[in-house]
Amino acid sequence: MKPRRTDGAALRLWAAAAIAGLVGAIIVGAPHEVGAEPAAPASRSFSHAGLDRVGDYIKNEIASGNIPGAIVLIQQHGKPVYFEKFGVRDVATRLPMTDDTIFRLYSMSKPITSVAAMMLVEDGKLALGDPVSKYIPAFADVKVGVEKLDPTGELALRLEPVDRPITIEDLLRHTSGLTYGFYGDSPVRKRYASVGLFNGDFDNAEFVGRIAKLPLAEQPGTRWDYGHSTDVLGRVIEVASGKSLFQFDKERLLDPLGMRDTAFYVADAAKRPLIAEPMPNDRLVAPVAGIRDPMEPRRWESGGAGMVGTIGDYARFAQMLLNGGALDGRRYLKAETVALMTSDHIGPETKIARDQFYFPGANSGFGLGFAVRTSVPPNTSWPLGEYRWDGVGGTFFFIDPADDMFVIFMVQTPSQRGRIQLELKTLIYQALQK
Repeated sequence: MKPRRTDGAALRLWAAAAIAGLVGAIIVGAPHEVGAEPAAPASRSFSHAGLDRVGDYIKNEIASGNIPGAIVLIQQHGKPVYFEKFGVRDVATRLPMTDDTIFRLYSMSKPITSVAAMMLVEDGKLALGDPVSKYIPAFADVKVGVEKLDPTGELALRLEPVDRPITIEDLLRHTSGLTYGFYGDSPVRKRYASVGLFNGDFDNAEFVGRIAKLPLAEQPGTRWDYGHSTDVLGRVIEVASGKSLFQFDKERLLDPLGMRDTAFYVADAAKRPLIAEPMPNDRLVAPVAGIRDPMEPRRWESGGAGMVGTIGDYARFAQMLLNGGALDGRRYLKAETVALMTSDHIGPETKIARDQFYFPGANSGFGLGFAVRTSVPPNTSWPLGEYRWDGVGGTFFFIDPADDMFVIFMVQTPSQRGRIQLELKTLIYQALQK
């Protein structure tokens, strides 16, 4: 089932209502049964020879010693077109890649947390225009770090008041001013890296308390800056729902979708051999965003980077989104909500700047949890409206409504992820024929 198409003007009006805090009034109501959708437009299909080249590419990466193994799923019209497992999940154990192999998702956790938040928007318990301080009072006093010359002529970090509060929409689209401390060298990022943000065994409430004491990297709503926004959103979900983030995720999203192996760590010691590992020389030097061993029990449930899961679990999530918010007769989000999430919220009309690390790339904007294709790169056939994200461990997915398909690639390779993602995606679209 395809999501209903929404023209740009209608979408902008809907977004404006959301920003004004009216989303709850617009879409509050019990989940409704999935009805008939308009017939989907004709889409391209795959050539067998093209798909063979996809497999050959992955086999060559394994033979070259770049990755231990991988799994790729291309699903179109609700059915797998290509689903293959390659190599091993760990060169130390030589255990093969299997359907139940568990991967560190890292930032592929963000779309899951974003969907959970939008479920609460539909419930009327959140609104996109709400200030974050409504749910986390410590953010009422947050300041912006600005580098200015002091009386001696030296650059110093000055703290200035915010021009407006951080909103829920800012958390979803990474315009909150919250950043990460593990890349870049700005004074604020250095402050993030030096204060022991991840020390000890802390929960989401304690973590956001620490974050709220740090300066913002810029004024809210002025710049796309990738950081801990989704982690703070996870705490907002807890406050609004009265449940832990994992409890809410399980009750409303993970269990109903059948995502049984998706969690914030692998709780069952017997499943340790299922965890995929990168090559020994391809491990992250330091924990990224505070995430360490996926077997390590921890109270912190990082909505931005903490989840682990299987390809089958993520496929259920992706198919639900491609269907416009429904799967197997159950609706999780309204089609209009999915359309809002997968439209560009940082386009030129918003005057939102893009930081120097702008990960979506020049041909994409950003929605509410996803990069969104806004123009076609040269020498590609990548479609407008495609939305996607990836993880620092190497996993990535993209959803292509125009061709009624999604692709998920599961691998653990921090150093090779960008190169492989680009080359594999190019091969996949070369395999599509009119």
